[in-house]
Amino acid sequence: MKNRIILIFTACIYSFCFQAQDTIYLKVHFLYGSKPVKKYKKQGYKSFGGILGGHVGIELNKDKILNFVPSGKFHWIRKKNNKHSAFVTHDKRGFYGILGGTIDSVKRLCVYIPVSLNEAKLFDSIYQSYRDSTPYDYAFFGMRCGASSYEILSQIGILERYSNMKTVCNIFYPKKLRKKLLKLTIRNNWQIKRSTGTKNRKWEKD
Repeated sequence: MKNRIILIFTACIYSFCFQAQDTIYLKVHFLYGSKPVKKYKKQGYKSFGGILGGHVGIELNKDKILNFVPSGKFHWIRKKNNKHSAFVTHDKRGFYGILGGTIDSVKRLCVYIPVSLNEAKLFDSIYQSYRDSTPYDYAFFGMRCGASSYEILSQIGILERYSNMKTVCNIFYPKKLRKKLLKLTIRNNWQIKRSTGTKNRKWEKD
């Protein structure tokens, strides 16, 4: 009887360890908006959106960050039948360098969201579909990286589902999505990783 209890206890420990190692994460990567500080203004690069700019993308498989970008002429107002947009993938260095910096110099945040196997499969399906054919235009008054990332996370069930118009209004730039996810990290005890970025630039705050 004693040996049987030990075997059951050992099996439970192995099962727990396996599940812990087998956790699947969606990683939401945030590049903070910035501008060069006055002292380094001549040396610094301009980034789209300045302090309220930045970028966001979602990773499931290692070093494949899905993110939404303009493609072709920039549209101020979205056009249903003339989409100048694309969902692309970058590795970490490419993603964090997209606005002109380097992975070692930019302020960044990664939120680790544990997902089920079915949720991971759903993300993979969205990933393939959106890479093949973008569902909406990229426009200043329309879907951009923050709104598109919110839309994907809402399809998976991580965030509340909105219409695209409401998503655009509520997530006008990446900070809006970042604040929502940071609140959920506290509530759900999700992991995060941060990097403060170079002191040569003034960085957006949370």
